[in-house]
Amino acid sequence: MTQLTDKLGRTAMLAAAGLFAAFGPACETFAANADDPRLTPLVRAVQRVRASVVDIHSEKTAYDEGSVFSPRAGRKVNGMGTGIVVDPRGYVVTNHHVVQDVESLRTTLYDGSTHTARVISSDPAKDLAIIKIDPDFDLDVMPLGTSSDLLLGETVIAVGNAFGYEGTVTAGIVSSLSRDVEVNETQSYEDLIQTDAAINPGNSGGPLLNLRGEVIGINVAIRAGAQRIGFAIPIDDAREVISRLLSVERIDGLEHGLEVEDRKSPEIKEAIVKAVRPGSPAADAAFEVGDVIVEAGDVSVVDGVDFERALIGHKTEAVRSVTVRRGEELVELELKLARAKRPTSVASNTTRPRLPSQAEPADGGSIPGAWIRLGVRLTPAASSSVAGTRYRGGMRVTAVRPGSPAARRNIRKGDVLVGLHIWETINAENVSYVLGHPRLSSFNPLTFYIVRGRETYHGQLSLAAQVASR
Repeated sequence: MTQLTDKLGRTAMLAAAGLFAAFGPACETFAANADDPRLTPLVRAVQRVRASVVDIHSEKTAYDEGSVFSPRAGRKVNGMGTGIVVDPRGYVVTNHHVVQDVESLRTTLYDGSTHTARVISSDPAKDLAIIKIDPDFDLDVMPLGTSSDLLLGETVIAVGNAFGYEGTVTAGIVSSLSRDVEVNETQSYEDLIQTDAAINPGNSGGPLLNLRGEVIGINVAIRAGAQRIGFAIPIDDAREVISRLLSVERIDGLEHGLEVEDRKSPEIKEAIVKAVRPGSPAADAAFEVGDVIVEAGDVSVVDGVDFERALIGHKTEAVRSVTVRRGEELVELELKLARAKRPTSVASNTTRPRLPSQAEPADGGSIPGAWIRLGVRLTPAASSSVAGTRYRGGMRVTAVRPGSPAARRNIRKGDVLVGLHIWETINAENVSYVLGHPRLSSFNPLTFYIVRGRETYHGQLSLAAQVASR
C-alpha cells in the first residue's frame, strides 16, 4: 500500500496529462479579441485570477535527528509553494507546511517582482498560514467562490509553483468529495476535495478554481505513487480558519467582542453575528445577535475574513463604521476597538507563590513565566543586534537558569530571541502573550528562533511545568 505524502515538497508526482500554461503576454492577445475561439471559459478563469497567485520560495535549516542545537548541526534546504492574495495590503494565505520552520521567504508576483515575506500566523492542525509581503501597490484579491455546491465531475483548475515552475496551470475535474485523508501520525485532514487536476510539489497553498475563476479550494496534498490524485481544502472551511489567523486580535492585539459565523450556499454568502461578549466594544456599539454584517469601513463583507481584515492595521481605539442588516433594515454602527485582554499565565487566574528554588532574579521578573518555563531572563535588544537579518527586533538573553529548557538547548547569554512558535518576540508583551496563551500546551515543544552574531538558529524547547505551591 502506498503512503500519502505529508508535504507536497517531498514527493514528486509527474503529471501524465492535463493542461499546462505559463502566464505571459500571450494571454493579453486572447483578452484583446473576445470572439477568439481560443478564449474558452478555462482561459477566462485563468486570466481573472493570475494576478492573485503568489509563488513562494523558502529556505530553512534541516537538523539531523537527535542533534544538539548548534550552528554546525544543520544543512540549508530550499522549498517551494504557492499563496493566494486575501487582502490588497499583501496578506497571503498558504499552507502551514510551506512556511514551517523557514528562515527566509521570497515571493514572486505575476508581474515578475519579488518580495520578502514574513509569517504572520499559522494553524498547524488545519495546515494553513498567513504570510505578509509589503509591495508599494495594492494587490488583486482572489475572487471568492464557495465549496458548498461542488459538482462531482465539474471542471477545476489548479494554479501554482509546480516543481518551481512559476505560474503553472493544470486542469481536471472534481473526482470525489468529502475525502478524509491521513498523512502521518501527526497530520490528517477531513472533508477534502479530490481532483485529478495535476497537483505537484510546489502547488501547496495554491488555488483550486472553478470555471468562473473563483477559488473553491486550497491545494494541500497528493497521493504518493499515484497518478492524478490530489487534494484541496474546501474554501468555505479554509475561510473560517483564515478568519481566525487574520483576526484583529491576533494581528494587532485589539478586540471587538463579536463571534461571527459564516453562512455560505450557492445563493448566499454572509457573515452573521453569533454572539456579542458583554462589556466588549461590540456590546458598546449595540451589535445584536443575528445581525448580518454588510460592510465594515470601505470593505464589503461576505464572511468573517472580510470583517477581520477591514479592522486590522488601525490605531488603538480607532472607530470603524460597520453596516449591518437587522431584519429588513440597514443599521450603521460605530465600533471602537479596544486593547485585547490577554492572559498572563497558563495557570489559573489565582496567583500562587512559586517555589523559592525557582525564584526569578530580582531584576528579571517582568515577563511572567520566562524564568520558570523557559529558563531565561530577557531584556529588549538594540536594533543593531538583528541588523542584516529579516527580523524587526528581539529580546536579549541576559541570564540562563542552569538545568532549564533553554540551558538544555544551548541557548546562551547574549543570544537574541526573535521568535516563539509562530510569533515574533520584539518586546516583553510578545513573550508574555505566547507564554500566557490558553493553547500553550499544544505548542509544546515550543519552537524558538534566536540570532547569535549574524546567524539565525532555531530549535524546540520542552517547556518546564508551571510550578506552584498550594
